[in-house]
Amino acid sequence: MTRAVALIDGEHLAPVVREALRELPYTWVGAILVGGGEKRRDGESYGVPILDDFGEAELVVDLSDDPVLDPLERMRWIARTLAAGLPYVGADFRFDPPVLEPFELPSISVIGTGKRVGKTAVTTRLARLLARELDVVVVTMGRGGPREPELVETPPTLEDLVARSRAGEHAASDYLEIAALAGVPTIGCRRAGGGLAGGVAVSNVADGARLAAALGPDVVLFDGSGSAIPPVATDRRVLVTGRGRRRDPYLDTYRRLVSDLVLDAPELRLQPCEPLEGRVAVFTAGATHVSHLDADVVHVSPNLSHRRALAGDLVPADTYLVELKGAAIDVVVEHALAHRIRVVFASNELVGVDDALLLGLSPVAV
Repeated sequence: MTRAVALIDGEHLAPVVREALRELPYTWVGAILVGGGEKRRDGESYGVPILDDFGEAELVVDLSDDPVLDPLERMRWIARTLAAGLPYVGADFRFDPPVLEPFELPSISVIGTGKRVGKTAVTTRLARLLARELDVVVVTMGRGGPREPELVETPPTLEDLVARSRAGEHAASDYLEIAALAGVPTIGCRRAGGGLAGGVAVSNVADGARLAAALGPDVVLFDGSGSAIPPVATDRRVLVTGRGRRRDPYLDTYRRLVSDLVLDAPELRLQPCEPLEGRVAVFTAGATHVSHLDADVVHVSPNLSHRRALAGDLVPADTYLVELKGAAIDVVVEHALAHRIRVVFASNELVGVDDALLLGLSPVAV
């Protein structure tokens, strides 16, 4: 039978716990007392060893309850359990660690606590740094990625992206943004669904990983999607968090425990890829800070993800500074081309993050 450790509390009478342990179909390696003392008497035995950790268990069984394990505290125990690679079961629920495919090459994944927290900016910066000395390939995972993994070997031009959009493709997907801004080969993949611990329901990332391995690079970067984790067992992992994000209820603690570096709400700054000219309108997926730009900014739109609101932001200007997000190509760039407005792409540069921290993630010496 499965070797299990039980989480128990002193709000239950010891005989109740002992009998429950006998009834359940597990081989008990022990129990962890998680708190509570209302019904606990000194010297009482629960019939199994009391442990401080999971020991040799293959499964964690929650026999506690509120108020000792309220929803927040229970999520913390679930996070610890999943980080240890173990399933966690309770009276009416079960959590399993996300399934990760083995990967043979040196690798780093960049994950986040949600959408628009700066994962792509971190992946882009890391790719640029590593590419100074190493052959780097990036594999991205997006909700708008291609049906089959697609390799983009050279940075796409504005004309390339417009052609994709007019062919009905999502031309502002993360893999195209990273290929354009980092200048390294990038493979676009897709996923559908996302679990509380970052698992994905369906994805073609494993195929993308095999395509990356066939290229024989020195290191492969895997870019996450929202709070979903690329389903690949990478050597290192960096977590990017968002401002105001509540910890624990959504298993962000799990993401922290399985990461080698955590960037808490890093500051991002728009950086034009070319000089700005004349009156400038700025289009982003949420950022509104533009005071650092050496330009005559006449309008700022944070609505690349909100198409209805975006229509009212297409103001007259000489230059459109555009993030490669959301409706950047099919709405903003198309309008710019129709009105002969110059388009300049913007990257998101990390502010105050030491390059040595990022380079320290590399499983290959640099």
